[in-house]
Amino acid sequence: MTSFQRFVLASGVTNLADGVAVVVWAWVASLISRDPLMIALVPVALRSPWFLCAIPAGIVADRVDRRRLILAMDAARAGAFALATVALWLALPLEPAPARGVSSLPLFLAVLSAAATVGVAEVFRDNAAQTMLPALVPHDRLEKANGRLWSVELVGNSLIGPALGAFFIASFVPLPFALNAAAYGIAIFLVVKITGQFKPSEQKARDWRRELAEGYGFLRDAALIRLLALLTGGWNLLFQMKSIALILIVQENMGLGATAFGLILAAGAVGGIAGGQLGEKIIACLGRGRTVQWALAATPITFLWIALATGPYQLALALAVFEFSGLVWNTVSVSYRQRQIPDHMLGRVNSLYRLLAWGMMPVGLILSGLIVRLGEVFMARSDALVLPIYVAAIGGLLLTLAGWRALGRGFAIN
Repeated sequence: MTSFQRFVLASGVTNLADGVAVVVWAWVASLISRDPLMIALVPVALRSPWFLCAIPAGIVADRVDRRRLILAMDAARAGAFALATVALWLALPLEPAPARGVSSLPLFLAVLSAAATVGVAEVFRDNAAQTMLPALVPHDRLEKANGRLWSVELVGNSLIGPALGAFFIASFVPLPFALNAAAYGIAIFLVVKITGQFKPSEQKARDWRRELAEGYGFLRDAALIRLLALLTGGWNLLFQMKSIALILIVQENMGLGATAFGLILAAGAVGGIAGGQLGEKIIACLGRGRTVQWALAATPITFLWIALATGPYQLALALAVFEFSGLVWNTVSVSYRQRQIPDHMLGRVNSLYRLLAWGMMPVGLILSGLIVRLGEVFMARSDALVLPIYVAAIGGLLLTLAGWRALGRGFAIN
């Protein structure tokens, strides 16, 4: 087995664990509270580190052996899931969730702490992994490597993981957390056996201000990379706006349980897998500029489709198209910056990129809860739950109008 194959397999295992967590974090929160804002706090704890830790993660990734950094972060995630397992086990049987507040403050705080730890480790781990990939494959094969990697990740993260997570949490609430801890242990075993040089070769006297200034200067002068970061940030904000609403829509408007929700997410992931497999061919046919333009234009259409879906099959199909366009976008944007950014500053520029691209996710989560709360004042709760997705559709249209020409111009000269 080659180092790249071990890398992909380890990524698949950790993303299987992440896919299990896609369902269980927010679902557990919904078992402790029915308040959309309280439920949103758990994924906020999971996503806030992308804003708080992105820059330190980039500086660290450009200083240390990236393989060892991945190992340390996977160990931290295994410990956090083990903590959540114990907390949930001790809290059984769970009390009925109140409409406002939480049924058990100690349990809620334990889940929040575990989610925050996983979130911090994920920022450092993912940044190290993206900066490590160009050392494993030739630069002219990055699109193909990224497409294969994301396909494997999607199989775990969005196809198998959510379905398993939903089944496990419906069977025994602590079970998916315990299995995730074990999954990260397996990933550690795989990454330990990867060989190669994964520490940046250019090493100067350490000065984080100078290092950060270098990364900022590169991103400031790289107009297209900066544009991709801003558009991805807007997209991620809108994506998170629909995530909490979607759980409550499935539970309350459609009357479905955890298993059905996991299967809906898994069915939607088929589109993402197809996007990862076909992205290279689409780019070859349309060109990078036209590809990202149409991927962005799909955003408002798919959000509106999700909002109008009246049953699980329609919702699954809408999510499949949504995931397809998102993976095609990522195939272009990530491969482009991996190729354009020098290796010795890839971690720092990548972290600044992710600060812009991922830092707005907690805002989207909070907005989702606030919009539902506000909507309940003027309309029935069932209608208020769908309101954040309509708002996201409008935001997606504005994002497309703002980015269409700029993307065409940017890729025409690059």
